[in-house]
Amino acid sequence: MSSPSPALCAAASCSTPLRVASPVVRFRRPGAPAPVVSAARASSAAAPAVSDDLVLRIAEQLEDSVAASSPLLDPLRSASALSLLSTRWPTRRSNEAYRFTDISYLRSLPISLPSRDAPAVAPPASPYASHVHFSDGVLTSSSGAHVSALADLPPGHARDRAAAALAASAGFADKDLFFDFNAVGAKDVVVVHVPEGVSMADDPVHIMFSYSGCGDGSMIMSNPRVLVVAEKGAEVAIIEEHFGQEDGGCYWANPVMEIIVEEDAKVVHSYVQQQSFAAAHTKWTVVQQNTSSNYEFVEVSIGARLNRHNLHIQQLGPETNTQLSTFHFSAQNKQIHDLHSKLILDYPRGRSQQIHRLIASGTGNGVFDGNIKVNRYAQQTDAGQETKCLLLSSKALVNVKPNLQIIADDVKCTHGAAISGEHDPNAIYFLQARGIDAKTAADALNFAFGAHVINQIPFKPIEKKTLAHFKALLASSRQNDE
Repeated sequence: MSSPSPALCAAASCSTPLRVASPVVRFRRPGAPAPVVSAARASSAAAPAVSDDLVLRIAEQLEDSVAASSPLLDPLRSASALSLLSTRWPTRRSNEAYRFTDISYLRSLPISLPSRDAPAVAPPASPYASHVHFSDGVLTSSSGAHVSALADLPPGHARDRAAAALAASAGFADKDLFFDFNAVGAKDVVVVHVPEGVSMADDPVHIMFSYSGCGDGSMIMSNPRVLVVAEKGAEVAIIEEHFGQEDGGCYWANPVMEIIVEEDAKVVHSYVQQQSFAAAHTKWTVVQQNTSSNYEFVEVSIGARLNRHNLHIQQLGPETNTQLSTFHFSAQNKQIHDLHSKLILDYPRGRSQQIHRLIASGTGNGVFDGNIKVNRYAQQTDAGQETKCLLLSSKALVNVKPNLQIIADDVKCTHGAAISGEHDPNAIYFLQARGIDAKTAADALNFAFGAHVINQIPFKPIEKKTLAHFKALLASSRQNDE
């Protein structure tokens, strides 16, 4: 990577001023004007502490990689650019949220970005009429009603709604380094806007993300972004699928998906992550639910060497329902799977149920930090959380932190965690009594442990494919452990 530009040195109190394209905060942009007063410095009472060199270099690369973008993204880009000026790279010592998650793999290779001149990639086949394809973070195709690139949205309600949502994201208080990287580096945003009263429950929007390594010893970083808006009384099903090279493709996927569920609306969200085992995957999912809305989420993450998912959900109205089911399988050499979830309930009679399952084998590492916060006015809330972890080898490691923060006094809230290295002997005996040997019985129970969540994917082609992939990985993991 090149050394920091003069624009970045300005943030470090160097003599050269930070160059910006007013009124949007910029790091560096070829041909951009160079006002003497930095918009970033002027917007704060005091110059922020400078982040480490790596953060600035990546931010600079990301901004230079975006040749042009919709002006609707400017408020979000500006806020994230400003934030990155005072953000340090998280480490296990410096950041509590990464206490059990070693992300040094992201620093082990040079970071590169997809070439602007890369040839177009043919989208993979989808069994669904409404589908979208990103290749290394670049939108290559989209089809179906109510699906469009942000830049292609005509003037009107859908465009205004998307603009408001993206502007609001600029003030997202819980964002982190990776959220900001995405905001600065996203080349476009796919918008799924379902109008009031429209149902797409039986016609899912299949969003496919494919990734590839460049083969030159660097890690290609991509930042795809999706915004889903379900208007009042609307219904939509989203299938989000991430996959990459199976032959060791080295890349860094950093996607963000924002979902707004309006009053009486329903979103069914299935998310499958099957990345290369040399890849890094850092993802944000941010959901806002309004009165009497429903959000149902199923996640299956079984790929990537480093997988970090930040799942943030806020109930913004009474009688709101949230259902979360997640499964992580960490089996490959030093593979890390980390789910950090945060569910905030602020209104009466909200309901939520979270189920998390994790298998770790070999030298795999699993992390679960699940926070449910029931605030003062969320009376008569019914919230449950359960995590179960299965360790299949003596070198596997899991760190589990389920937690409820309850301020309201009229609630029904439960949570529990179970970590085991053995199956229920009664279950093993039950299968052996039917002529199944102990090893095969254990394999069947391991598969059933993960299939409990995978079977909740409501679309058979995706469920069947994911089950087959999980079964193959489980068999490979068993051979490696023997």
